[in-house]
Amino acid sequence: MSSLLLEHGPQTAAELAGRLGISPAAVRRHLDGLVAAGRVTEREAPGGQRGRGRPARRFALTDAGRESFPHAYDDLALTALRFVAEHGGPEAVRAVAEQQLSGLAQRCSTAVESAIEQAEPGSEDVDRAQVLAVALTAEGYAATASAISSGGQLCQHHCPVAHVAAEFPQLCEAETAVISRLVGTHVQRLATIAHGDGICTTHIPAQLALRAGLRAGNKATSARPVPAGRATASEHPTAGASTRTTPSIDRERTPA
Repeated sequence: MSSLLLEHGPQTAAELAGRLGISPAAVRRHLDGLVAAGRVTEREAPGGQRGRGRPARRFALTDAGRESFPHAYDDLALTALRFVAEHGGPEAVRAVAEQQLSGLAQRCSTAVESAIEQAEPGSEDVDRAQVLAVALTAEGYAATASAISSGGQLCQHHCPVAHVAAEFPQLCEAETAVISRLVGTHVQRLATIAHGDGICTTHIPAQLALRAGLRAGNKATSARPVPAGRATASEHPTAGASTRTTPSIDRERTPA
């Protein structure tokens, strides 16, 4: 039925019934389900008053309904990035990737800042990795954060650009840089969906917290980075903790 609406445009239940060879009542039951799911919208047909009965209604696909049909977005993105790579080189592709992720970075940064502001006065007990996981989930990444003995892990169970990132790793690198800035420490990519792994896994070392007052894009401006798990109130780094102020990005493939 959705295919008929796509091919022939808005139609009444009677018109659809005629094309399908079934009763209008059966068509309306199916349309009711599509309307409830947000895939079809119902509106009064122009000049559709039918005598003493109710006005004729036409049904049309919504944007969500059209999304259920195949798209060539990945092909378009690949063609565009191949052109950029050919004429501008890898750094041009990197610039495109960073620009693409700038909106995501800003929205996730806002979520982290909001969590810091809502924390109790004087408290540094803000788990940025957990907050970031929630923000990424809202963006379609199906993300989770968990604590491990050596720190924490941020896992993304879905990658909206996996097919493109498989050819252009600059997308993964730019995304990792965003994660690094938002948690306030260097991170290490252990696995990515784009490279054939089941989950994008980012390791976040267990290190001391940046003070909650460091906002402004959540960039690391101190030698005291934020942990993946709960932050501590200590003001001095533990032995062996990184003192780099610029987050570094490493990737280590998990064994097959």
